[in-house]
Amino acid sequence: MVAHDVEFLVFPGVKALDVAGCAEVFSEAARLGADYRIRYSSPTGRPVQTSIGLDIAVDSSPETAGPIRTAVLCGGDDLPGRPMPSSLVHAAQNLISRSERVVSICTGAFILAATGALDGRRATTHWQQAERLQRSYPGVAVDEDAIFIQDETVYTSAGVTAGIDLALALVEEDHGPELARAVARSLVVHMRRAGGQSQFSTPQREGSASSARLRDVVASIESDPAAPHTVARLARDAGLSERHLTRLFRRETGATPSKHLEAVRLDRARVLLDAGATIGDAAHEAGFGSTETLRRAFASRLGVTPSEYRRRFRSARSTK
Repeated sequence: MVAHDVEFLVFPGVKALDVAGCAEVFSEAARLGADYRIRYSSPTGRPVQTSIGLDIAVDSSPETAGPIRTAVLCGGDDLPGRPMPSSLVHAAQNLISRSERVVSICTGAFILAATGALDGRRATTHWQQAERLQRSYPGVAVDEDAIFIQDETVYTSAGVTAGIDLALALVEEDHGPELARAVARSLVVHMRRAGGQSQFSTPQREGSASSARLRDVVASIESDPAAPHTVARLARDAGLSERHLTRLFRRETGATPSKHLEAVRLDRARVLLDAGATIGDAAHEAGFGSTETLRRAFASRLGVTPSEYRRRFRSARSTK
């Protein structure tokens, strides 16, 4: 089997799990027969301290290493909020130039974008930083819900543990699904998780209203999402025509009144499920009317069913 070198670019403050989660997948695959060889490099060629205080010894700086198959750019909590160090960008460019494919984990997408490698490509990052990535690099088509994205030989992943999902997909690409499944079973992780990042994000809706009339309508919805809100009733209460109200909603929130109402109700249902409510009670108290309507809203917006959502987020102690 041809050796497959995987090189991680690390730096002071790198997210430890970004490195370890992805590296463990390749390491486990190697233990099960794949010839992955893992290397670590830093911009200076010196060891670095991770986000949790652990030191990572490195093999080299990117300038002193040879060709590799896969380059991995990991993230860090400070990357999105500060100017990107030129030494880090230069090291990443060097690493990319020597690799057949490049991978970013979490906010490592900011490093990748700073090199220009994401220009004109689809990409993702942690849901909390997706909007910032889009603002900072408008030439990138950011998908804030994807767990990971492949655009030709460039791969980006969502926050932290999504690096494990992406690494498993790469093992499957290299060696087929049987080995990838064996790695997933050994690490006790899902081969593929259901749904996108939306299920993990804090409840959030489209843009806010700026006009006084629309703010009153939005406040009415949010104060009692279970009320029998209709476009006709909302327009009447605002003293507007239905067409005018719909135009205002589209212009100021990016959604129709009915879509905004659904988002408010979904937020309410998520809060209720997190607090331990039954699916039926959550549907009723949030204003969905039936569990089937709630299920459709969850599937459409979050990519999971209400029961799957509740299983994942109600309690860390539950094993059922």
